[in-house]
Amino acid sequence: MTVDARGRRVLVTGASSGIGRATAHLLARQGARLVLVSRAREVLEEVARECTARGAQETLVLPTDVGDHEAVDATFAAAVAALGGVDGVVHAAGVAAYGRFQDVPPEVFEGVLRTNLLGTANVARAALRLFEERRGGSLVLLGSVLGKMSTPWMSPYATSKWGVTGLARALQIEARSLPGVGVSLVSPGGVDTPIYDLAATSIGHGGNPPPPVTTPEKVAQACVEALDRPRRDRDVGAGNQVMVAGFRLLPGVFDALVTPLMARLGLDGRDTAPHPGNVLEPVPGREAVRGRWPHVWGQWR
Repeated sequence: MTVDARGRRVLVTGASSGIGRATAHLLARQGARLVLVSRAREVLEEVARECTARGAQETLVLPTDVGDHEAVDATFAAAVAALGGVDGVVHAAGVAAYGRFQDVPPEVFEGVLRTNLLGTANVARAALRLFEERRGGSLVLLGSVLGKMSTPWMSPYATSKWGVTGLARALQIEARSLPGVGVSLVSPGGVDTPIYDLAATSIGHGGNPPPPVTTPEKVAQACVEALDRPRRDRDVGAGNQVMVAGFRLLPGVFDALVTPLMARLGLDGRDTAPHPGNVLEPVPGREAVRGRWPHVWGQWR
């Protein structure tokens, strides 16, 4: 579905940080009317001011935990009441956790799935019901290269993103019978956002975005393009296809190499006490568009 970019009504989840915040900024420069969604009201209000300064016609701040389906339904109802409808949704909310599977606290593992997978389902359900009723709309879901491969110490995130990939493909097939409705998946690799520093850890170290690292603005551009030109799966990251090919075609070699590479390139070298990061509660003071790449590469083995 193609909509005049100026005045387009777009709901963005995860709008307080990283890819979601960069997407909101880009849509604002196009003159969109924005619904900004995340758990942290104070940060969303800051993002709303940033978007207004960049040219957004209107901004609506709706703090929401996407893992709560009733809250998501209420958010969509409030957006429709305020704006008269929603033309597009970019679902970028996400959290991460590092640690061996058996060491990750159950509440943290479940919290990652609640936000990343159930949150995607909740947002997609509300969006598709609205788009079906109005016979048009574009839904963009954020997947990940880890929705197509796996690494050690990121089992909660990989599990959630494999689920998002499967859900997105099912929705794309079902949407073929919905006139004017598009469903897109955008799958980034390593991106310079605060998600790594906000992630939970039970391994004694934080995470790094694995190289090659791209910018949140580049992923945001892919998301905004998908609003007008739905894509089955848009990879954003120079190394994505190589990594996925290795995982699928040379599994023995991949399994032998991925642990030392992850230890060297995917973990921060700083010692960190175990903590839940922003998985269970937001951490407003650390939310921003970009992270702190280049990080100090980990030396832990």
